[in-house]
Amino acid sequence: MFKNIKTVFAREFKSYFDSPVAYVFLVAFLVLVGFLTFGVAMFYERRQADLTPFFFWHPWVYLLLVPASTMGLWADERRNGTIELLLTLPITLKEALVGKFLAAWAFIALALLSTFPIVVTTAWLGDPDFGAVFCGYLGSVLLAGAATAIGVFASSLSRSQVIGFVVALAMMFALLIIGFDPVINAVSGWGVPGAIVDAVASCSLLSHFESMRRGVIDFADIGYYIGMIVFMLAAAEVVTDGRKAN
Repeated sequence: MFKNIKTVFAREFKSYFDSPVAYVFLVAFLVLVGFLTFGVAMFYERRQADLTPFFFWHPWVYLLLVPASTMGLWADERRNGTIELLLTLPITLKEALVGKFLAAWAFIALALLSTFPIVVTTAWLGDPDFGAVFCGYLGSVLLAGAATAIGVFASSLSRSQVIGFVVALAMMFALLIIGFDPVINAVSGWGVPGAIVDAVASCSLLSHFESMRRGVIDFADIGYYIGMIVFMLAAAEVVTDGRKAN
């Protein structure tokens, strides 16, 4: 099982760097994160040696870039007719899904790792809480994993990359804003019972990331992201299994 997953992982991860797309993605990620951190959040002007403004923008950067990096995972296989070839190999659909997911997740994690100069800059300017930095990066990696799983599911719905991108973007946006305070307050103002509002807000990608970016690790948040990954991959398996003959 793990050998098959490793084979798919290596194939998919290498495919990112077989074209300029990977390098464009990495540059776009670094430029966007850097601009939002230093230009919009005024990192230097705050005169605080912490990475709170840096992590604040990660959900919104992932909103744009993760769907772009995952939209072709299954759409390309179906459009090029290689999905039938893939599924005739001695490999299960679940192994193929997990391998593709891990490759995309590792690629985005590599982009996140490339932001280490910001940590170095912060350490040079002051004395940041590295425990909080670790929690922020852990939360960001888990958030990226959940976003990637959503992208894998969206890509499995159609042979069109555009549809995969739009569906993943819409799903991520919905799961982000339901945890946004203005949205929660607006819904509460409509007379919706507080218990329902809290239950819906607890499904937000954003609300589970907030505490971790501030340096607090809650196993409920980790469990949420793991559950989201498992659920989305299971949904992608159901969709792909039902459409693999189409």
